[in-house]
Amino acid sequence: MSHTDSAVSIRGVTKTFTQWQRDNTGWGLIRNLIKPEKRIVTALDNVSFEVAKGEFVAYAGPNGAGKSTTMKLLSGMLLPTSGEITVLAMSPKKQRRLIMQRLGVLFGNRTELWWDHPIIQSFEWKKVVWNIPDAVYNKNLEMVTELLDLGGLLKTFARELSLGQRMRADLAMLLLHSPEVILLDEPTLGLDVEAKRRMIAFLCRLNEEEGTTIIVTSHDMDDLEEMARRILLISNGAIAFDGGFAKLRSELDCKKLAVVKFADGSQREISYQDTNKLLRELSDMKGIKDVAFKQTSLEEGLANLFEKWKNEAS
Repeated sequence: MSHTDSAVSIRGVTKTFTQWQRDNTGWGLIRNLIKPEKRIVTALDNVSFEVAKGEFVAYAGPNGAGKSTTMKLLSGMLLPTSGEITVLAMSPKKQRRLIMQRLGVLFGNRTELWWDHPIIQSFEWKKVVWNIPDAVYNKNLEMVTELLDLGGLLKTFARELSLGQRMRADLAMLLLHSPEVILLDEPTLGLDVEAKRRMIAFLCRLNEEEGTTIIVTSHDMDDLEEMARRILLISNGAIAFDGGFAKLRSELDCKKLAVVKFADGSQREISYQDTNKLLRELSDMKGIKDVAFKQTSLEEGLANLFEKWKNEAS
């Protein structure tokens, strides 16, 4: 992939942290003074992947796998211990300011809204500080107000918003400068069903109509599958899977089951892949009262996979 086609490039990136060990017992306090202990934690271990412009990519893995660390590295909040990172062909280390003019970042557990002011004041503050041209600001404000249903909230204090309302306002704020790439860390965290549907629909529309590159993390696999077309799975700081959701389901052996209930009260579960073959098999059976279909969920399959990875690591 050429630099002109690449939105994000991570090559051989390793990120380690130093954790100082503490012991608050009497002898432990003395030992810490004489010979402090430290532990090196590897958050990312020689990670490489690329995201093309216009892609919508899910980035998933168990807690502590390195998802948030990756997001912070891409936005320049952290620097890699080794390896190379580029965002829109620029280095977060050397050109962070230029990158941030074309990048949008949203962490689900944080907000950039002024807590004790109406959200429109936060928007106007960003316009001035980021030097967003009037035409761009007005166009984007009109778009996010309509599509994120913020019309009745612009004059509401941020502290008075529900979680879903605040997330929509935060998303609107990050879009005011027309970012080409957006990084979303748990954007649907804690949202109710209606707020989640609105958020997902908006992100899909943004990607399809504006061509905005989106990388999103979430623990909700159903949300990720609904949004993204490609998924990267990270485990113990390394990329464990890169591909489409259909391929992931196949590798997880997510089974399709037909639950057949008979007139005598008995039932039978049939695992199948070929629907036509299943229908022929059902047509030969006698005394069928009802047939129900179910499938091993992606969430369930991944939970088993994450548990396997955890056991292998330990």
